[in-house]
Amino acid sequence: MSSNSSILSTKKLSTTQKELLLNSGIGFVEYNVIEIELLDVDFNQNIENAIFTSKNAVKALQNLEFEIQNCFCVGENTKKLLEGNGLKVSEIAQNASDLGEIISKNYKKEQFFFFCGNLRRDELPSILKENNVKLDEIVVYRTHKKSKKFDRTFNGILFFSPSAVQSYVSNNIIDNSMVFCIGNTTASEAKKYTNNIIVANKPTVENVIVQAVKYFDKRI
Repeated sequence: MSSNSSILSTKKLSTTQKELLLNSGIGFVEYNVIEIELLDVDFNQNIENAIFTSKNAVKALQNLEFEIQNCFCVGENTKKLLEGNGLKVSEIAQNASDLGEIISKNYKKEQFFFFCGNLRRDELPSILKENNVKLDEIVVYRTHKKSKKFDRTFNGILFFSPSAVQSYVSNNIIDNSMVFCIGNTTASEAKKYTNNIIVANKPTVENVIVQAVKYFDKRI
């Protein structure tokens, strides 16, 4: 068992997610390095095409009274949440760049609304702009960084968004810790601070944890 390994999760985990770590004997600390504030959205027009790269954007629109015909999203969890709200998902991609390429190739003449956070990444809007796809951006949530200084080092750190990386490094150094990232956009942010990076096979919290467990099990 990996009882000598310690991991920091940069977001609070559910009971079943914690069990994945506890069952492997890995010690862990959990802490929300960012907080999400859903904004009051004053928007009431029906939309043909909407883009969501995060579950937070979906949550911000859950109680609004307007219709969206087609949703384009990043990640299985975002897709599930959209479908759970009765919305039709026309396209899904593993990351924002891939989604931008799909839209530019197959939906170039359409108009899109991108529901996003205040710290949204540039990849998707840049790709659509380069391909002259009409895009309106609407900020529906804010990300607040809640950095905390740790007077210890961890064998592994779990990151679930680029802003989580930024928040953590504002008060800490990654040093020799192995970093586990939920996707490539999070990994590109982490690469500014370390080369010790493993990216999840699927963009889920569970898969990030599984990668960490596998890594530390091999090192015993």
